[in-house]
Amino acid sequence: MQSWDVVEHGRPLQKVMKETPKPKGTEVLVRITRSGVCHSDLHIWDGYFDLGGGKRFYVKDRGCIPPFTLGHEPFGVVEAVGPKAKGARVGQKRIVYPWIGCGKGAICKSEQDNYCVSGSRFLGVNRSGAYASHVLVPHPKYLVDATGVDEALASTLACSGLTTYSAAAKLPELGPKDWVAVIGCGGLGLVCVSVLRAKGVKNIIACDVDESKLAAARKLGAKLTLDNRAPDAIQKLQALAMGSLAGAIDLVGMPATAALGLGALRKGGRYVLCGLFGGEITHPLPPFAQRAIGLVGSYVGNLQELKEVVALAKKKKLKPTPVSTRSSSEVNAVLEELKAGKVLGRVVLTF
Repeated sequence: MQSWDVVEHGRPLQKVMKETPKPKGTEVLVRITRSGVCHSDLHIWDGYFDLGGGKRFYVKDRGCIPPFTLGHEPFGVVEAVGPKAKGARVGQKRIVYPWIGCGKGAICKSEQDNYCVSGSRFLGVNRSGAYASHVLVPHPKYLVDATGVDEALASTLACSGLTTYSAAAKLPELGPKDWVAVIGCGGLGLVCVSVLRAKGVKNIIACDVDESKLAAARKLGAKLTLDNRAPDAIQKLQALAMGSLAGAIDLVGMPATAALGLGALRKGGRYVLCGLFGGEITHPLPPFAQRAIGLVGSYVGNLQELKEVVALAKKKKLKPTPVSTRSSSEVNAVLEELKAGKVLGRVVLTF
């Protein structure tokens, strides 16, 4: 098998040839045909997450020690199965759920693998990921059938679709006059607009600093848009929502976007943070109680949520977002383009 590996943080990924693993027990070997490229891959590639104030979280403390293989949006074909891998058959085309926990603790046993304390088997994070010709999956239950869904789009559902679907589920109950802001219209933000519309949310305000991304958000169903570079962006967002911004989903995660989302909420509103751009915030505590607002983090999603978002895609309720395909040999160019903010929607590597 071949893979594109981080051999040194921040340096170009290297093509590596290695022995193809043989599945044992309940394991399944999937030959990867599509692998989405996510912005969080950039942080792992660089080797750290920015915690603000000069502080960093180094991915080596999570087990990401070079050489390792990125990629957590896998789609492929079952190539081999272990003797106890019931239900998996050679030739099946499947999305691979990548957020695989230890399988032993109470959290994993409650089917909340994405909240596993160790995260010991997260593909592309702690285990070899999908920037490769093959991925070894520990159990067939992590394979999701996406028959009828475009394969490139299907691969992105394992992270961008799942993350935004789970984030949307954390919004408060919405009334007919309530609005939701989607902050950041990159690969996640555009999918978020599509997911919200699929869930019946009509009053969506897309926020970004790039007009081409705002235009794409409008095509996907955002009713209004906001260039949030303005110094009075909070007031403008409040005005667009007519004082009824019930939710803000932040797919960027930096001080400026957090200030926008928290500042514009109506009483009882909720700010949902997904983005990992980095930094820290200082916010007075009394308004949280006085305005009854909530701040909740949302990290990817569980296996059941992936099945639900795939079901939306199968029923054609999920409007396709911009997805372009590139050869895996272009992975380094794709990462540089993503870092420079030149990617509209999602890029998917082909193998």
